[in-house]
Amino acid sequence: MSEATLTQKRPLPLNLLISAFVLVWVVLAAFPFAWTVWGSFKVEPDFFSRESWWNAIAGTYTRIQTGAAFTGDGYYGAWVTREFWRAVGNTAIVTVSVTVISLTLGTLGGYALARSGQRYAFWILIIALVFRAMPHITLVSGYLLPFFQLNIWGVLPTSIIVLVAINQPFTLWMLHSFFLSIPKDLDESAMVDGCTRFQAFRMVIIPVMWPGVVTTGLFSFLLAYNDFAVTSMLLSADNQTMVPKISSFLGSVQEQGNVMYAVAAVVSATVPLFILVLFFQRQIVSGLTAGAVKG
Repeated sequence: MSEATLTQKRPLPLNLLISAFVLVWVVLAAFPFAWTVWGSFKVEPDFFSRESWWNAIAGTYTRIQTGAAFTGDGYYGAWVTREFWRAVGNTAIVTVSVTVISLTLGTLGGYALARSGQRYAFWILIIALVFRAMPHITLVSGYLLPFFQLNIWGVLPTSIIVLVAINQPFTLWMLHSFFLSIPKDLDESAMVDGCTRFQAFRMVIIPVMWPGVVTTGLFSFLLAYNDFAVTSMLLSADNQTMVPKISSFLGSVQEQGNVMYAVAAVVSATVPLFILVLFFQRQIVSGLTAGAVKG
């Protein structure tokens, strides 16, 4: 029975109630982000006004200070004055590297464990799950001493190594479950036709489970993109990623009365995530559905 048929069979009051609930939920969920985007084009006395919230709407003090209802001073201060663009570049390097390495190791390891009939495959997954359950901060502390001794603390490769180590159990479990949903008959048929094991994996299995790879890759990307504990402890001030950089705005710039740098930086860091999820929403849904059903 289609969704349209179900909607027609529901009583009108129930349809109105459902629509109203969805509308309220969307407004409540989107309001904080929309309010922050709007406020990022105001000056601090407007956005953090204690007189009236209407100042943030009308831009009363923004007009007085800049002559217009909107201003890009917060973005200029964050991106140019405080060189937020460096943090954006560092974040791109870290997130892309972590995603590519995690997916490469995760697809190979997940496929091998899913197709292995040995008992050690189960214990490898259990050990990976234990490491996944540990707080990130406890894992980071173990890397500090060797990084200091090797004189490699503060550079991007150190954070990439640690983030891959933290993220790998997750990708291994996710991709292992996706591979289990694909019948072994596909592998065997490809090898009967003359493919090697790796050729069957690359040309037959990966195209079938591509939504699962996209879903796992997106979650790996988000882990590296939003990380604070690892990058704040392992990166120097010159190599900071976006989240620690925003934290430094809130800690130091606030004394100068330029909190809008942090607000503009938050919007700059959040908009790409919104676009990314919106662009890959079909692959995410299909990937999660595929991973939940075993063939």
